[in-house]
Amino acid sequence: MRKYTFKNRELSWLDFNERVLQEAADITVPLIERLRFIGIFSNNLDEFYKVRYATVKRLALSKKKVKKFYKGENAKDLLNLITERAIELQNRSNLILDFILKDLEKENIFIADEQAIPKDSISYIKSFFLDKIQPKLKIVLLNEKDDFPQLSESSCFLIIKVESKNKNLNYAIVQFPDKFERFIVIKNQDVKYVIMIDDIIRYHLFEIFKIFNPSNISANMIKFSRDAELDFDDDISKSYLEKISQSVKDRLKGDPLRFVYDKEIDPNTLKFLLEKMNINSEIDSIIPGGKYHNKKDYMNFPILNNDLAYDKIQQLVIKDFYKHKTVFESIDERDFLVHTPFHKFNHILTFLSEASIDPEVKRICITIYRLSKLSSVANTLINAAKNGKEVVVQIELQARFDETNNIDYAKLMQDQGVKLIFGIPTLKVHAKVCVVEKLINNKILKYGFISTGNFNESTAKIYTDFTIFTSNQSLLDEISNVFEFFSFNYKKFKYEKLIISPYNTKKFFKSLIKNEIKNAKRGKDAFIKIKLNNITNYEMIKELYKAAEEGVKIYLIVRGICCLIPDQKNTHNNIELISIVDKFLEHTRMFIFCNNGKNKTYISSADWMTRNLDNRVEVTIPIEDEKISNQLNEIFSIYWNDNQKSRYVNSENNNEYRKNELGIIRSQSQVYNYHHNEN
Repeated sequence: MRKYTFKNRELSWLDFNERVLQEAADITVPLIERLRFIGIFSNNLDEFYKVRYATVKRLALSKKKVKKFYKGENAKDLLNLITERAIELQNRSNLILDFILKDLEKENIFIADEQAIPKDSISYIKSFFLDKIQPKLKIVLLNEKDDFPQLSESSCFLIIKVESKNKNLNYAIVQFPDKFERFIVIKNQDVKYVIMIDDIIRYHLFEIFKIFNPSNISANMIKFSRDAELDFDDDISKSYLEKISQSVKDRLKGDPLRFVYDKEIDPNTLKFLLEKMNINSEIDSIIPGGKYHNKKDYMNFPILNNDLAYDKIQQLVIKDFYKHKTVFESIDERDFLVHTPFHKFNHILTFLSEASIDPEVKRICITIYRLSKLSSVANTLINAAKNGKEVVVQIELQARFDETNNIDYAKLMQDQGVKLIFGIPTLKVHAKVCVVEKLINNKILKYGFISTGNFNESTAKIYTDFTIFTSNQSLLDEISNVFEFFSFNYKKFKYEKLIISPYNTKKFFKSLIKNEIKNAKRGKDAFIKIKLNNITNYEMIKELYKAAEEGVKIYLIVRGICCLIPDQKNTHNNIELISIVDKFLEHTRMFIFCNNGKNKTYISSADWMTRNLDNRVEVTIPIEDEKISNQLNEIFSIYWNDNQKSRYVNSENNNEYRKNELGIIRSQSQVYNYHHNEN
């Protein structure tokens, strides 16, 4: 039996975040966009610790015998490897940030700390503090006896050490105001000063703590991450909605996993904090940092000069989509491919809006995974219910970090007459589908859409996703069966067209891979082209290794985590693997199989991860419309030829930019031009 090698999942994720950091370091990227990539890098790292580091830590603490993780290392050793890599990337991000801030100064934009506030702005800053900041500050005094207070990890904190003139020593935690812009802009003729809330607070520390008659005050920023796993109680009297709500609240009590501190902090203050917060230096990640943390806020850095940000693209309208009086008439004629953000998300909103008031529409069924905070999708569904339509919404309450948002909308929709389905508590619903039923001449006709992404108008501006609009009745009948399954889990349905996780996605793709192997052995053309976000399932990776050994050419575009290593013994360089990170987050999932020259093309909500294949409800559909199939094949080719934002993955030149002889090809720009030319 051949022995294959795999990249560790956690370390691969950190490699992906390094690619994000490369965008911050890229001098061809506009300056403010580079700052935003610093913010994205920081936010990614926060989520990594809450989810992946937390999982490894639980295994490290488990008394059960668990599998080895990486090159024979156990979970505890892997925690150390993660911390080492995280510190390396964090230090690099600090250096990159310093370079960006120096370049901003060349554009007359200065970050002013508490010691560099312009003199003619001090009066304004004092008024701003007294009127806006101080009333919303949360200050908690600390002492040796009391337990450490519960703190929200999403906030910013300063640990304050107050030395009074009578030699007394006091510690305090200052929490920044919630939902408050962190950057204050002061314009002084041609110069713009950006002052962070942190430094405005530092400037006023003697005012805040004057009651202690201070002789000296030190302030250092700290940051921590908690385990984000949701735990459920067994109280059968509680609804699923109540259990999720309580579990989200319980995250405030989650175990600490990572502690980041200002490396200039007094050693005694650091020791006091580590003891009070019960941080274990052996298994928790303790990381020295700079003066400022929560760099995710740089994602919202103000655009002070339009030349320092990406130009906004003119989002496109699909040709013929609005050709008729209603979009249903257009969809009757043919299928449509929407590729956001190049195309407008409004195509989806228009479809739902028309359905909400169309007298012939009797029923709307839709899955929801992540909603925008101000969701037009939810509002349209509520409007449909008010107009007497039967509206059925499968809403996923366990969409990580969006639980609260989804819970709020779930309660609102339920109050307005929308029928909510919560599916199976142990099986997340990640499928993105919608079916609308119209009664025309006493006959039910169906219209709908299937997508790779969430029906979220906010993320649709920055995530690339495919959505197929169709009136294919047999396909939509099967999607209706998926909704039937959500309500009646005991029912079994036969699917001729849909590929459904957790039932047959893995088996189906294995059969397609085996077909390519068979064709390769017969000397026929054989290739597999895959674009997805993550691939971690060893079983599917082994199938690709085997196919490569038999001569099947495999082209992989994997944005994020990738456990596949292309350079395997006996694969004969038949596997090529790249990743693309650019201004938009690549989120589309597509699969193209040669099939002896008669290409089979699919889009899917599922990555090739164990959770997507075995533990979630996912939908993959075949692309039967020849025009859309050709479009997807051409789009894949554009991405594959990218030589500006593509990198090699899991090879000797890991994360190096990929070059070719095709001239300048920046895939996202080229894809936009491709769609523009279609119109």
